[in-house]
This record gives sequence, C-alpha cells and structure tokens, in this order.
Amino acid sequence: MVPLGAAALSGEAGGSRREAGTTVTVEAGSGALGWVRRVRRSSGPVRFQQYTRYTLYSFAFFEGVTLLGWTVARTAGPAAWAMAVLGVLFAAHIGCQLLLSRTGLRYYLGTAERPVRPTVAYVALTAAGIAAVFALTGAGELSTPDALPAVVWLLMFLAGPLPLVLSPGRSAGLVAVLLAASVTAAWALGAPTRGLVATVVGGVLGSVLFGVSYRCSAWTMRVVSELEAARETQARLAVAEERLRFGRDLHDVLGRNLSVIALKSELAVQLARRGAASAVDQMTEVQRIARESQREMREVVRGYREADLHTELVGARGVLRAAGIDCRIEDSGSGELPEALQSALGWVVREGTTNVLRHADARWCVIRLRTGPGDGPVELAVENDGAGPSPAAAEGGSEGGSGLAGLRERLAALGGTLTGERHGGGTFLLTARVPVRPPAGRTAAGGTDGEEAGENAGEDTAEDRGEDGTR
Repeated sequence: MVPLGAAALSGEAGGSRREAGTTVTVEAGSGALGWVRRVRRSSGPVRFQQYTRYTLYSFAFFEGVTLLGWTVARTAGPAAWAMAVLGVLFAAHIGCQLLLSRTGLRYYLGTAERPVRPTVAYVALTAAGIAAVFALTGAGELSTPDALPAVVWLLMFLAGPLPLVLSPGRSAGLVAVLLAASVTAAWALGAPTRGLVATVVGGVLGSVLFGVSYRCSAWTMRVVSELEAARETQARLAVAEERLRFGRDLHDVLGRNLSVIALKSELAVQLARRGAASAVDQMTEVQRIARESQREMREVVRGYREADLHTELVGARGVLRAAGIDCRIEDSGSGELPEALQSALGWVVREGTTNVLRHADARWCVIRLRTGPGDGPVELAVENDGAGPSPAAAEGGSEGGSGLAGLRERLAALGGTLTGERHGGGTFLLTARVPVRPPAGRTAAGGTDGEEAGENAGEDTAEDRGEDGTR
C-alpha cells in the first residue's frame, strides 16, 4: 500500500514508480508504444525534463534540413563533387551538435564531466565548414549570395550548445571571432555591402536566439531538478518528524510506567526475601501498571495507524494528477461521518489509488463518496478506465493478497462490504458499502464484543494464573 501523504506525493510524483513492481514495468515496456506509456505515466517534472531535452535535440534536425537541403539544391553541375564533400562535412557537424547538446546538458546539470573533446570538435567542424564554403566561393563554384546563408546558419547552430559547456562570455567571444573572420573573408571575396550587413545582423541575432534558448532551457531544467530534490527532502523530513513524534508518544506512555514497574519489582523482591506479605500487593500493582501500559500503547498505535479520509482524498487527487491521470473527487459529506468509518474509508481510498497507479493504464479516475439518508449505508466508489489484463491484476493482486483482502476484513468488522467489478470499455469499479452505525455485536473500533470479551478474559485468566503461582 502506498501512503498518500507527503512521502507518497514525492515518490509517485517523481515518475519512478518504485512501488510499481515487475508487472507494471513489463506492461509499460511491452509493444511498440511502450515508451509512450512510460512517458504518459511519468510525473510532471519528468515530462518537463524530457520535453525540454528532446526540444533541444530537435535543433539538430532543423540544422540538417537547412544545411543539407542547401547542399543538395546545389549539387547539379561541375561542382557536384565539391558539394558532396561539403555535405559530408555538414553531416559531421550535425552529428557533433547532437552529441554536444546531450553531453553539454549532462555537464550543465552536474551529472557528467565537461565534454572537452566534443566542444573542440564542434568548433573545429564549424570553422572548417565556413572555410570550405568560402573556398568554393573563391574557386567560383559558389556565388557570394549563395554562400552567406550557410555561414550564418553554421554560426547560429554553433552558438546553441556552447553556453552549456562554456561561460556566456567565452561562448559569445568565440562566436564573435568566427563571425568577424567570416565577414572579413566575404568582404575580401567582393561581397556587396548589403550582404555583409545581412550576415552580421543574421549572425548576431541568430546566435543570441540560439544561445539564450539553450542556456535558459538548461537552467530551467536544473531549477526543476532542484525543486524536485527539495520536495523529496521535505517528504523524508516529514517522515522522520512523524517517527520522532511516534517515538515521543511511546516514551511518554511507557517511560514512566516501566520505571515504576522496575522499582516496584525490586521492592517486591526485597519484601519477598524478608517474608513480608506485602510483596504480593506490590506484584499485583506491577500487573495493574503493566496492563495499563499495554492499553495505552494500543491506543497510541491505533491512532497512529488510522487514515484520515479527507487527507486521503486530497492526496489521491494530487498523486493521480502528478502521474498524468485526470482525477475527480465527488464528496457529499465525508466530514459528518464517524471517526472509525472515516478511517476505514480512508484505507479504501489509499488502496484503490495504489491499485490505479500500479496495475492500471488509466487516463481518468473518479472517486465518489455518497451518504445515504439518515443512518443509511455510505458508499465509496473508485472507478477508472485502465482495467488490467485480468481481474486479479486489476484488484491489486490475488484474492488472498494483503491489499483488498485486508480491506474486506477491515470493512467486515464494521458490517461493510467491498466489491470489484469490471465493466465494458476497460473500466474497473471498486465499491465499498459501510453502514453508518455498526450492527449489534460490533464496536466502533472495528472489533466485536466477543473479541474484546475474549481479550479481557485472557487477561483475567493470566492474572488468575499469576496469583495462583504466587500462592
């Protein structure tokens, strides 16, 4: 079962689905569209990371369309061999840009070393491409108006990945040097003034646009990663704080009583050695304190394990939406239900949400809570459109598992029932019906009068045995 508190929001929202198990992993990765299911099931931060990353990678595709398309359009004529060589050079430049975008992102996010060799190779290929274009222009194979757009494109795509591995100042300086060299070479080849101005303006604007886009996208990815890490830390701190609170409660309940038990036991030993009849009274008091400590400890543990219905509903909606599942809550009076009934239904919401995350490929989920008139039964339904390949998988495992089987036992103690039904269209409906007032013979805590009587009878019997042993 996945708790729907802060820790669950962190675990499920992170997209890893650590609780998902082998079944979901196999289903998500099966088929040609398995990666689509994995992306759709991932959390918001993971989706944002993937979207930004592949958007930056797609610039290599745009470079291929522009540069290779420009090269293919000029392969006719006697300069076909030269353009073919230039196309190979451009293809290497595109591949190096994709590699530098990938390794540069990892370096900027702090998960890899600085990619020195890809950076040097990318700059060298850019300079070689510009030199080859001007060489063909000088040889008369290309006209100056045809050569300048390719030079501008090379400088634009160069300015993209560079800020990921170098500082913005160094990246701008490197691009400015190559731009100045290109303008000088074009001027020496007799390029018109209008073409030189267009080259400078296009090179500057394109370089700034690509450089800022890459740098800002990577910075946003890093901020999102830091926020996700902070949220996970906050969840772990919340769990640690809850453990400390539970430890303090147990210490407050048992600490003093155990000290009294130890002192009275030592006193009883001393009195027994002296043959004093009051030793029996001291041991009787020890039994009373031990029994009281046991009762108080059970109350602490019972309160710790209770689930709050409103908290579970809010947590379920947050977890499912973080997993990419549209969740709608229809609550018609949960705050007016008895505490024991709210706790039982809270466990139903928790287990139903866990099953949707682990065993369903759902797009939407509806949680409906309906209260009957007067003391009529309360109905809680969890419905989703991602029923698994089998009823057992859809219900969270086998019938004998600790998920729904444990819920049935918990609801049966309150006179309630739990059913799971598969409907047409791949929907699955989990329904819990519990009366507001437990039937006769059942207590509000979920146990029967007979069970409590048996427990008390067992304690009385133990007390009788202890007194008989003393005698």
